[in-house]
Amino acid sequence: MSDITKAAVDKGIASFMATYGRVPPTYEVLIEHAPEVFAGYGLMRDFVMRTPENGGALDLKTKELIFTLLDTLAGEKNGAIAHAKEAVKHGLTMEELTEGLVQVLIVGGIPTWNTVGAEVIASTGSDAKGEIC
Repeated sequence: MSDITKAAVDKGIASFMATYGRVPPTYEVLIEHAPEVFAGYGLMRDFVMRTPENGGALDLKTKELIFTLLDTLAGEKNGAIAHAKEAVKHGLTMEELTEGLVQVLIVGGIPTWNTVGAEVIASTGSDAKGEIC
């Protein structure tokens, strides 16, 4: 692995550690078998996941909500659920999640809701105050 690739892989790993506290297993496989690919992904991810204090334009709650909605539209249920739970850690409420997922329903149709959207809400849960747990 070249020094440039190693530096990019390290930056991608650091980005995951800073935002999730771990590197998801699917990305560990990518690091092992295609480090150059992870290097490129890691640099893009690091750019997107910057906080406003570090030069990013959107807060992490909004970024995680966007990933939730995009994953839902793409049919990526596990990713949508994981991003919804991360968004909650940054203050997303059930009302905000529901409203966003209804927007996805408008664009993607009822099959998107039936195959992913409803399960994102069900998997995320809510407490008596309407906030996601």
